[in-house]
Amino acid sequence: MPIHLPRRMKQIRIAQFGLGPIGVETLRLAATKPWAKVVGAIDNNLTITGRDLGELTGIRGLRGCVVQPSLQELLKRVKPHLIFHTAVSKFKTAFVQLEPIARRGISVVSSCEELVFPQLREPLLAHRLDQLCKKNGARIVGTGVNPGFVMDLLPLCLTGVSREVKAVHVQRVVDASTRREPLQRKIGSGLSPGEFRRLLKQGRAGHAGLKESLALVAYGLGWPVKTISESGGAVVADHDIQTKYLRVRKGETCGLHQRAEAKLGKQTVISLVLKMYLDAPDPHDAIQIEGNPPLNLVLPGGVAGDHATVAALVNAAPRLLDALPGLRLPIDLPLPRLA
Repeated sequence: MPIHLPRRMKQIRIAQFGLGPIGVETLRLAATKPWAKVVGAIDNNLTITGRDLGELTGIRGLRGCVVQPSLQELLKRVKPHLIFHTAVSKFKTAFVQLEPIARRGISVVSSCEELVFPQLREPLLAHRLDQLCKKNGARIVGTGVNPGFVMDLLPLCLTGVSREVKAVHVQRVVDASTRREPLQRKIGSGLSPGEFRRLLKQGRAGHAGLKESLALVAYGLGWPVKTISESGGAVVADHDIQTKYLRVRKGETCGLHQRAEAKLGKQTVISLVLKMYLDAPDPHDAIQIEGNPPLNLVLPGGVAGDHATVAALVNAAPRLLDALPGLRLPIDLPLPRLA
């Protein structure tokens, strides 16, 4: 049976799928919200399964909730209205995890990068999941900071005061020294530049979701972009670097430089540039809208990725449950705001 959550209901029953650093922090934030009631979690990692959520999160109010190894085991005990999904980056992999959730009419807010615009790489799977959600009354959306906000949703919001838009350019510079360990390793820290380039080419390293951000911007503006090009490479350390989690020697990879762009005719109408590396100077987010009026927005320091991703997930929950059933894009939901 589909789950319908009327506005008068005071609390949303929440569960968590995936208990890495982002998943645990999502639970911590959700536990502070008066509208949320955390009822369980799922993780098939044997070192985590069976553990108490109060112990894992340090939140006394979550004591008694035990991590289950599967959705089936969770549903034997509770039926959440919504699940926060923070497990994978690829939509094709996420689909296997999300399909049984949607079949049970449970909604999902996911940090899966490719889920921000899943139609780009897997249109048939996206359609299948959308139909499954509509049939069972579930709602699914992918969100986060990048993708999900800084390089896609925020530029689109800025165009709301434009008479015309000729091009959209976004640059994001991130000092990865302040980020979590999995991300520092994902951007190649400590690898030789050649090894990182090989892994990047294979899709086994680097930032996921840059093409999806660009596709979302193009879709939101109604631009018939046919081809999205993406390039990337290693940023090489010019000095020894020691972070909380690892050491990088001069000459090794300390991060990445990725670019995605799309053209209409011969003109580049969307360009997204991401520089994410250890000890990056002058971190910032910058958005330039070529149009009438021209717009330039710079956020000194940039949007803090890990903390803000958690906030984006949690803040999206009430808005998603107010949406119509289906596989939703971030632009399908009302304006992002603090929940």
